[in-house]
Amino acid sequence: MKNFFHTTRDYLLELDFNITHQDEKDGILIIRKESFGIKDLIIGVAPPILIMEQFLFRINNQREMIYKDLLQKNRDIIHGAFVLEESGSRVIFRDTIQIENMDLNELEGSLNSLSLLMSEYSDKIIEFSKL
Repeated sequence: MKNFFHTTRDYLLELDFNITHQDEKDGILIIRKESFGIKDLIIGVAPPILIMEQFLFRINNQREMIYKDLLQKNRDIIHGAFVLEESGSRVIFRDTIQIENMDLNELEGSLNSLSLLMSEYSDKIIEFSKL
């Protein structure tokens, strides 16, 4: 049987991500690559899927225009999407991958999607976090 945790960890290391925390028992990896705008991205290895979540900002003032802008931007995101946590006050980036046939290119594509989002949309994220 394939060890998805080790495979994922090896791919991340091959892609030069820093693993700041790993818990094989719970299937959790926390990574960062600040040059990509990725800091404390949580990766959950939970067969049959791999879950990636990056906290982006807290909504302090729930304004319709913030939600509208986030939903419109979701259309441009290659992999993953903006989502709200259950509390409705924390915005995160979330992506999932079917883990059974995941390869290095697929994982890299998801991570690059987040990196591109952070480079293109960081000014808006900062603006929203200050409202």
